[in-house]
Amino acid sequence: MLDIAEELDRWAAQGRDFAVATVVAVGGSAPRRPGAALAVDADGTAIGSVSGGCVEGAVYELCRQALQDGEPVLERFGYSDDDAFAVGLTCGGVIDVLVTPVRAADPARPVIAAALGAAASGTAAALARVVSGPPGLVGRALLVRADDAHDDAPPAGAAFTASAWQGGFGAHPELDRTVAAEARAFLDAGRTGTLEIGEQGSRCGAPLTVLVESSVPPPRMIVFGAIDFAGALVRVGKFLGHHVTVCDARPVFATAARFPEADEIVVEWPHEYLERTRVDARTVLCVLTHDAKFDVPLLRLALRLPVAYVGAMGSRRTHLDRNRRLREVGVTDLELARLRSPIGLDLGARTPEETALSIAAQIVADRRGGSGASLAGAHTPIHHDTTARPAGRIGSVA
Repeated sequence: MLDIAEELDRWAAQGRDFAVATVVAVGGSAPRRPGAALAVDADGTAIGSVSGGCVEGAVYELCRQALQDGEPVLERFGYSDDDAFAVGLTCGGVIDVLVTPVRAADPARPVIAAALGAAASGTAAALARVVSGPPGLVGRALLVRADDAHDDAPPAGAAFTASAWQGGFGAHPELDRTVAAEARAFLDAGRTGTLEIGEQGSRCGAPLTVLVESSVPPPRMIVFGAIDFAGALVRVGKFLGHHVTVCDARPVFATAARFPEADEIVVEWPHEYLERTRVDARTVLCVLTHDAKFDVPLLRLALRLPVAYVGAMGSRRTHLDRNRRLREVGVTDLELARLRSPIGLDLGARTPEETALSIAAQIVADRRGGSGASLAGAHTPIHHDTTARPAGRIGSVA
């Protein structure tokens, strides 16, 4: 649901009633991952998608029904070749979809509205909702914000205070505490998925399935080197959802006029900027300078940071010379093994746009565990997302 937070936040602010269908779990080659959502308001306006088109019509009708009767419903959509006209997924996958009404009188609405506002503003937050369990709990929501998850959170083992989260399930105090702690862990990892827990917050009692959706700021892409290839890479990085920074020590090249789509332009020596800026496990670093005076101090630092990707542009000859220089300043072979150089996948790219595509393809392959090989004739899985959970128990809930 948080993937369409910006529009839903406007709906909530306007006081609209709506129902939202959220992918809870997937199995096989499903087109969308947990957290993907479709929403329908009282006028029939629809936004989002749960399947890329396969079952949108059926889910739309479920949303309309939920708005009328006020009851959440959990539905499974899979593939069946018994009836060519049956609603299902043509890819052979399975998705479980939770449909929740969000009306003015619903107790979960303030929590959901707060989660939508946080996600729309770029604030890290995790929303936990009961997917299946005892009647009365399904659809209940609990929100953990970034400040709750980090600086203001109590130490491990300490009792959480009521102010540590918003909302709750109202069944047992320990349930809220446990789910809030689990939601913090999901938020720290930037994950969306489900967890199984007992009604009393432990493994005891009636089992509950809880969906935790994390909304985190966009991952960073830092492009070092304000060259013509950088302009194309900025555009592709934005298309992939990154917050893109261009850094170059030369003020005549590092300008907003040359890179209007970049989120940030930094005129500074690359390694000095990298020393002071924030990076994390989702950050990608693309070094396009292919000049030893920039590359060596920059890569020496970059290869020791806990980032997702470090790539460097240059010919094979430049690559060998750069590796020699890096070894001379103490970079180990294990650290060098992290370097994607020459940068990008072999697409035969020549233009800046083609080169940017090859770099972006390598970044995606690294993140998703892909090989970069052609899918035609291959026997590898199309989707490599190892965080996906198989679909669990399913049925309608009231």
